[in-house]
Amino acid sequence: MTFDLLAAATLPAPTRLDPVELFVQADIIVQAVMIGLILASVWVWMIIVSFSLRIGGLTKKSREYEGEFWEQRDREGLLTKQMRKEVPAARVAAAGLDEWRKSTAKQPVDRDAARQRIAAVMDSQIAEEADALAGRLNFLATVGSVAPFVGLFGTVWGIMNSFFQIGAQQSASLAVVAPGIAEALFATAIGLFAAIPAVIAYNRFGGAVDRYEAGLQRFADRLHTGLSRELDRA
Repeated sequence: MTFDLLAAATLPAPTRLDPVELFVQADIIVQAVMIGLILASVWVWMIIVSFSLRIGGLTKKSREYEGEFWEQRDREGLLTKQMRKEVPAARVAAAGLDEWRKSTAKQPVDRDAARQRIAAVMDSQIAEEADALAGRLNFLATVGSVAPFVGLFGTVWGIMNSFFQIGAQQSASLAVVAPGIAEALFATAIGLFAAIPAVIAYNRFGGAVDRYEAGLQRFADRLHTGLSRELDRA
């Protein structure tokens, strides 16, 4: 026993933190918390990258479509099946034009009711597009709010384990307590590593979705104005 203590005393002290070593030496519960938080962090970054690419592509496609839409006389010719599938602005225009055709199919035309129906279907389509775009952002909000508490759970468990080691070894020396506390605090650090990017990305992407929805709404309002003029001539 004395030889073991002397040998441990002669070991060189670590000069820096080793995350791998902290993970390997941690309690199984703390390890499970760390693995869960690491997986959540990886998924958060996947959402960040994919959402950035997606909203950038949709914004570009919608702007190009809207510019072409207002330049063309045969606007219904732009509403091909492929175009509706790829461009949200095309689906909004298709919803409005479909309702306009239905409302003007029979005479006499109830202009006020037709305007209300056209506005309603386009607003509904815009809301659907925004919901589809923002659907995966809920995971960012969940990680941002829950991950610190999950990491804190790992910390509390690790500290409890350290106190257990104090009682088992009947020693309150720093050499007994420090490893367990370091492993426990590492769980909190991973929780913050997962939560901070998630919160920042959620706030930023939430604003991007709002701006994208507002752009679609402006396009729908302009189309609604044009269709209202057509109804006046019907």
